Amino acid sequence: MRLSYPTNVRIVKVPCTGRVAIIHLMKALERGADGVFVAGCLEGDCHYQAGNLRAKKRVNYVKQLLANIGANPERVAMYNLSAGMGPRFAEIAREMTEKVRQLGPNPVKTGGAIKEVAA
Repeated sequence: MRLSYPTNVRIVKVPCTGRVAIIHLMKALERGADGVFVAGCLEGDCHYQAGNLRAKKRVNYVKQLLANIGANPERVAMYNLSAGMGPRFAEIAREMTEKVRQLGPNPVKTGGAIKEVAA
């Protein structure tokens, strides 16, 4: 099956989404990615027990970090789907690409300022 998703989507394969660390998500944004999404197993169906639940917590933490520094937390997302849901993956990739396009370029990449948030 040939999936059709945007050519600007870069796939990084990992054995389990539980291996995706906060630093990986932040580094992707720091290096200029306009958005990042993690696609993992369906909840309760993780081959490595609870890896996708750990990934979900990490993605939510990164969303909080982005909100705290004044960046839009919608630049990061987590989706759960099975390996047999290829067409759904392509649909998610298109949806995420459109969402990020509406948000505009990553302020880090464009050299724009991220608004300050009072502590």
